[in-house]
Amino acid sequence: MTLRVGLIGCGLIGRFHSTGIRAITRREVLDITYDGVADLDQARAVSFAEITGARAYESPDALLDSGDIDAIYVCVPTGGHKDLVLKAASRGLHVFCEKPLAANLADVEEMVAAIDKAGVKAGVGLVLRHSPILTVMKELMDDPTLGRPMAIVFRDDQFFPIQGHYGSEWRKDRSIAGAGALLEHSIHDVDVLNWFAGKVHGVRGSTRNFAGFEGIEDLAFAHLDFESGTQANLVSVWHSVLGRPSTRRLEVFFEKGFFAVDDDFIGPIHYQVHAQNAREISAEEVRKRYLDQLGLSDEIFEGLLRYSLEDYFFLKACLEDKPVFPDFRVALEAHRVVDAIYRSAEAGGERVILS
Repeated sequence: MTLRVGLIGCGLIGRFHSTGIRAITRREVLDITYDGVADLDQARAVSFAEITGARAYESPDALLDSGDIDAIYVCVPTGGHKDLVLKAASRGLHVFCEKPLAANLADVEEMVAAIDKAGVKAGVGLVLRHSPILTVMKELMDDPTLGRPMAIVFRDDQFFPIQGHYGSEWRKDRSIAGAGALLEHSIHDVDVLNWFAGKVHGVRGSTRNFAGFEGIEDLAFAHLDFESGTQANLVSVWHSVLGRPSTRRLEVFFEKGFFAVDDDFIGPIHYQVHAQNAREISAEEVRKRYLDQLGLSDEIFEGLLRYSLEDYFFLKACLEDKPVFPDFRVALEAHRVVDAIYRSAEAGGERVILS
């Protein structure tokens, strides 16, 4: 069966996914076709179509109603996610929606319910779930001789993405974005913390606004405690250091081990366990271990980087009628934690219990 794919939202993130879809079709690693694109800006959709070879539809609704696709990518700004996901689900289309799923928890819950009712597959752009360096790091940390995980320190920073190569002006508008750095960027980090440490029990949070855009925080601090007993601190910053790339620093302490990375996709892993000397796994070794762990060939991996990897796994699951991962329910757990952090911040940093 050939899977017919469409995409709505011809901006920055749409271009990333479009590149991934085209790489998959060009390399013929999956039986898919790229059949349609749409955007509220028709001229942009036409320009996009000329590059992709897909047909430009006059509107998102026209693409959804066309009968020409089996799966749709939703890559519009956050405020438009819910409406398009609900429409796609009602038409029986598989959906890939970029993160965050929506601006508030109630909308996310409604989207999850709609997907469950429709019985379609639904993937979400929590791209770090397909990060080679984090996947290998998690495998190393699953060693039971390390004892219990104790503490996680996570710092995430990037320049405010309304400028530079991001150019996402809408991110300073609360009516479209919903919130700032914590929701729009660090929902990735919250998801990684869920992945590494399990279910969150309680949170404390605070936010600050330096840039001055109403309701759009550019600094968020969160303390999370997990049912496992692990404690984590998350710092999320949108600054104006335009020469600095988007950067993450993650440190994890066990009773008998320490792990650290300064990259979120490919790079070295620094670690020290038991009474051994400090060690490093090189970026090339990380790549090799990742391919071995997932059973991927160099042919598939080569050219399918970052966003393309999540495209590959989503489309493969749709083709093979297997569960999608990460799915909307994984995203829902991250949204619940983010919502609790915001509620704590609004209450002056009071502890909010989730479980």
